[in-house]
Amino acid sequence: MQKRTRVAIALVVVLGAAVAATLWWATRKPKDGPLVLYGNVDVRQVELAFRQPGRIVTMSVDEGDTVKGGQVVAKLDAQPYRDALASAEANARVARAQLDKLKAGNRPQEIAQAAETVRQAEATARNADRDFKRQSELLASGSSSQRTVDAARAQRDSSAASLAAARQAWELQRIGSRSEDIHAGEANLAAAEAQLAQARTALDDTTLVAPTKATVLARVIEPGSMVATSSPVYTLSLRDPVYVRAYVTEPQLGHIAPGTAVRIKTDSSARVYEGKIGFISPSAEFTPKSVETTDLRTDLVYRLRLVVADADEGLRQGMPVTVTIDASAR
Repeated sequence: MQKRTRVAIALVVVLGAAVAATLWWATRKPKDGPLVLYGNVDVRQVELAFRQPGRIVTMSVDEGDTVKGGQVVAKLDAQPYRDALASAEANARVARAQLDKLKAGNRPQEIAQAAETVRQAEATARNADRDFKRQSELLASGSSSQRTVDAARAQRDSSAASLAAARQAWELQRIGSRSEDIHAGEANLAAAEAQLAQARTALDDTTLVAPTKATVLARVIEPGSMVATSSPVYTLSLRDPVYVRAYVTEPQLGHIAPGTAVRIKTDSSARVYEGKIGFISPSAEFTPKSVETTDLRTDLVYRLRLVVADADEGLRQGMPVTVTIDASAR
């Protein structure tokens, strides 16, 4: 009985060791053979939209068309934005003219006019002073009254005050604008020019262009429709770059690195695409459900992003691919 127990235990140990060896061999990297991974094509998408609201007048491409970077794909009715630009240009001209006026100071004719006012005030003041002196002398001889002298004194003082005011006004005309007024004019001009730049940008935004080479997946709206800011007009599938999303187990991490060359093949074509590893996730995750091997779904894996160097229309979103890394490339 004890002998049978020992045999059973030995068999269990042998079977356990065999299973462990099998698992180790299945997950280890072959020394000479290629490392084979499985993944899916990951084509990035872009929602194209206008930055300005308005009515669409033209849409140049349709679903399935290929567009180039900078190609015009849609336009808004630009007349309201042209009108706004004309108004902003006029406001900027007014602000610049006002600043130029402040910097130039007063016209020579205005300064000469102020000088003439000073001479007139001087003549009036001299005449009022003489009249006061004369009335004072007459009062002393009894030929004038105190009331007349007081009136002459008031006229003299008023004329002197008017002369002082005229001289101050002449000085202000010669000095010109205050520095604070010039700074305010400069600020007004800067604000007007900023509004002008915004108006030009808004007018430019009435034209929608493709950001890069792409395929039109969806034409969301049609000409004549009103769109709000950021309302999608097209959905584009970017053609450059094209990525492949793949996964590796922890034992395989030591045999790959960013920049490692890879070969990519699909089930629908015999073509082999060239690429390289662009990104290795720093954190582990459970194998996604899109990986069809059921015995791998509970394993922890690390996500890779492979950059395809020579992608074409044969690589489509979500397409399963086989990735091969040669021993010489590692």
